[in-house]
Amino acid sequence: MQQPDVIIIGAGIIGCTTAFELAKKGYKTLNIDMLGEAGAGSTINSCAIVRAHYSTYDGVALAYENFFYWHDWENYLETIDERGFARLMNTGTVLFKTQGHDWRKVLKQYRAVGVTHEEWDAETLKKRIPIYSTKSYYPPAAPDEEDAPFWQESDEELEGAIYTPESGYVNDPQLATHNVQRAAENYGGEILFNSKVVEIRRDNGKVLGVTLESGEKIDAPVVVNVAGPHSFVINRLADVEKGMKVKTRALRHEVHHVPSPRGFDFEKDGFHTSCGDTGVYFRPEIGNHILVGSEDPACDTREWIEDPDNYNRNVTEDRWKAQVYRLARRIPELPIPNQPKGIADLYDVSDDWLAIYDKSDLDGFYMAIGSSGHEFKNAPGIGLMMAELIDACEKGQDHDKDPVHITTRYKSYDLNVGFYSRLREVNPESSFSVNG
Repeated sequence: MQQPDVIIIGAGIIGCTTAFELAKKGYKTLNIDMLGEAGAGSTINSCAIVRAHYSTYDGVALAYENFFYWHDWENYLETIDERGFARLMNTGTVLFKTQGHDWRKVLKQYRAVGVTHEEWDAETLKKRIPIYSTKSYYPPAAPDEEDAPFWQESDEELEGAIYTPESGYVNDPQLATHNVQRAAENYGGEILFNSKVVEIRRDNGKVLGVTLESGEKIDAPVVVNVAGPHSFVINRLADVEKGMKVKTRALRHEVHHVPSPRGFDFEKDGFHTSCGDTGVYFRPEIGNHILVGSEDPACDTREWIEDPDNYNRNVTEDRWKAQVYRLARRIPELPIPNQPKGIADLYDVSDDWLAIYDKSDLDGFYMAIGSSGHEFKNAPGIGLMMAELIDACEKGQDHDKDPVHITTRYKSYDLNVGFYSRLREVNPESSFSVNG
């Protein structure tokens, strides 16, 4: 193993894209992961949705920029992978015009950024997706009791939807991560698996390196925390939380799989759909199934996890009913199996559900954390952002006082990395929720 210039804690999708972009700049990178394969942590269970509906310019611009990485995936990687390549399933995205989303802000930002989109009225929505009900059921409710508000019928109609044809989802998030691993290795990057970091060594306010559970010490002048749901654990090892206004913690989430309505091929003809009206998002899934998750409306209890190594990894009946029954409001002919089927995993959630891409008060210690379940799609652009940030700061730029800006690769947007600062106030423009 070479002496690294940069140690990256984590080999998920963002850890690997960060390594790839740094390696292209000439840095010797070493990813360290406690698991046995790249992308085997929370990345493997990502819904991997590629969409752009955010309420801020920065959020929409970064997301839309990343559409073009996924459409250009093999060229971006500059290498081959013996396992083949992940693919963008270009289904398009339907965002309902409902009180559950601040869709007017989204539309404003789409126009400012230049996102290709269409506006559909309710009649167009019915014609394009005949299995969808266009009734409005806002606000989302939990189906706890027979006389609960959830079961009440509605006479109100949705106003329509916003459609983005270039979006969709990535078919295999772990394969996508392996693709980037191979790309980083092509530039000399290395990865150390089955190795747990138990100490961030530092002296006089400067990071020195890490100590592994085996006792091995690895030195490097730069350490990057990309540890996903373990990010707060690593930050506490580095003793940097006290210098952060926005912090992270782990949140347990479930997604579920249900069959498509009889006679409709949702895998082939379905859309990624964001339904703030019922508080769920959903997309096609292999085997003519539908994957459905919660957008975290107020009626859903949030389960914060203190120890990300120990939590319930089984799907639960109450979460299954809450999400699948709400989906059945939108798709009335949805067949509901007797046995729940799905996945439970953790999100790395920041206080305002927006990511932290930043330096820290510990010189040489950086963070790409707080992805909050929705940053898989942005991983290629985040890798570039982190590489530019680290390179600028290591060359003397004071990012806290003079924020680093990047020019994006495909659309040439000017993005202020300071938007993702650990020192920001909690962003009131955030939706405080997730959409895959």
